[in-house]
Amino acid sequence: MLRNVSAQLVRHRTTDASLILERSINRVQLLGRVGQDPVMRQVEGRNPVTIFSMATNEMWQSGEGEPTSTGDVSQKTTWHRISVFKPGLRDVAYQYVKKGSRILVEGKLDYGEYTDKNNVRRQATTIIADNIVFLSENLRDQ
Repeated sequence: MLRNVSAQLVRHRTTDASLILERSINRVQLLGRVGQDPVMRQVEGRNPVTIFSMATNEMWQSGEGEPTSTGDVSQKTTWHRISVFKPGLRDVAYQYVKKGSRILVEGKLDYGEYTDKNNVRRQATTIIADNIVFLSENLRDQ
């Protein structure tokens, strides 16, 4: 469903009158299963972070859209790295998120670079979670 959203403009205080900053959205929702138990890491001088992986699946049938579709069903699994910095939520995630749990993660995309142990620069995409919903099927296991 599309909604008519009016643009909100914010003028940045500058001598350049033509500079206008627009509002933007960086929002992600993932529904899937946890691939590993979370780990909590802390780099000296920084706040701790809880990290875990999550899988989402995409399924389709070859020949989909054709009136007499008899194609095979295919599946693609995509793995996501989830980081939880938000105090309180990172502790709940560390304690209650378990491998195999089905959860909904809401957050934003973050792109970064790091240097691996072989001194090679790598790029990483991370979901910075600001909300995690534990689905009811997980509660039956507790």
